[in-house]
Amino acid sequence: MSQQTARRGGAGWALVITSVAGFMAALDNLVVTTALPSIRKDLGGALDDLEWTVSAYTLTFAVLLMFGAALGDRFGRRRLFLAGLTVFTGASAAAAMAPGIDSLIAARAVQGVGAAIMMPLTLTLLTAAVPEARRGMAYGIWGAVNGLAVASGPLIGGSLTEHVSWHWIFWLNVPLGLALLPLARLRLAESYGTGAPLDVPGTLLASGGLFGIVYGLVRGPADGWTGPFVLTGLFAGAALLVGFVVHGSRAKNPMLPMRLFRSRAFAGINAASLLMFLGMFGSIFLLSQYMQGVLGYSPTEAGLRMLPWTGMPMIVAPIAGILSDRIGGRPVVAAGLFLQAAGLGCLASVVTADASYAAQLPGLIISGTGMALYFAPAANLVMSAVRPREQGIASGANNALREVGGALGVAVMSSIFSAQGGYESAQSFVDGLRPALVTGAAVVALAGIAALVIPGRRRAARLVADGEPAPALGTVGG
Repeated sequence: MSQQTARRGGAGWALVITSVAGFMAALDNLVVTTALPSIRKDLGGALDDLEWTVSAYTLTFAVLLMFGAALGDRFGRRRLFLAGLTVFTGASAAAAMAPGIDSLIAARAVQGVGAAIMMPLTLTLLTAAVPEARRGMAYGIWGAVNGLAVASGPLIGGSLTEHVSWHWIFWLNVPLGLALLPLARLRLAESYGTGAPLDVPGTLLASGGLFGIVYGLVRGPADGWTGPFVLTGLFAGAALLVGFVVHGSRAKNPMLPMRLFRSRAFAGINAASLLMFLGMFGSIFLLSQYMQGVLGYSPTEAGLRMLPWTGMPMIVAPIAGILSDRIGGRPVVAAGLFLQAAGLGCLASVVTADASYAAQLPGLIISGTGMALYFAPAANLVMSAVRPREQGIASGANNALREVGGALGVAVMSSIFSAQGGYESAQSFVDGLRPALVTGAAVVALAGIAALVIPGRRRAARLVADGEPAPALGTVGG
């Protein structure tokens, strides 16, 4: 099969369609968190049931990302993108109309399935439509929209819940999905991967392993890290992932060829992505609670005060994409990660039981700038680290690692917070928040170090000439 058929609507339409689809999938990671009290009031359910309205989506999304990418490579990326978008839109409507907590959890799980099929294909479809010389800017806009969705989930969820109804956090997806479906059908070109048969053993190993790990991480803080189901999930998941690595090293057509990790570019950017999401997700999770529970802001007020962080990708990420085209992705990604680490460290130094917003503002701006510098060049580095026919595999793997990093971040930060503080008083909350933010800063700094492992442009060119797995975009000098 050919890598790409003739372009239909060009790069502009592809950028709009994939950015909006990515926004929908990324938004639903955190949009529910601020609506949980209202959902409990309307539908009932215990605390564990409410947690599952978040966890059901995270689990199916993370577990099936690589499988969704593999299906797209095999049967057509546009075709599977349309299927995933249809499932996601329908499940969103089902969640909005859910008559009880159990049906809401089921709808959220199906939402995750649709997002897992749709999300990794947004990057491959965008890459197929945009000329190589303009991909940095395109990835910049795509990254800005996705970064905004991740960070603004609590604001959007809180605002809709406070001023309209919690049902609208799900209804919001329906008109967007219905508008995208005909546009994607008419304006996106079809493309394929290698055409290799589906890797059934690899799919089962990866899906089972990721399910066990993410289940253990999600349930650990609530059930206790020594709980039988938590320990079983973590150990069984780890064993299955080890089997997946062995399988990927030996199989003829594996879902994720382990040889890709011999590329410093691929290994470096994936390590950086996992660590960055670990530090970022955990920090946003606790900071949004700090602003509401300690400083007394409403969900909407808290979200608005986080705009210097959450809104920065819309301003900086397109510029970061242009910079990555000119000087390479490695210095931009590394600078962004170190800036975000500095911002988290700054926030850790100023949080108190009565901290003024002016004291927090520099940390929020620095963190937002750093996050914006990361998103666009990171996408470029992932897609340029592999051959074109393997871009679906690369996108699925990177997205899966990011989701696992996010789940791990919430679990790790919550554990540190619980060990050092708690919800008993404002001061107790701050006592737990401060070491958690310091940990988040350290983890994001490690992500910056991992980004420096990525080879520079000249080095990458020599590796390609010598037959290494893939090119990479690093620095000019390298």
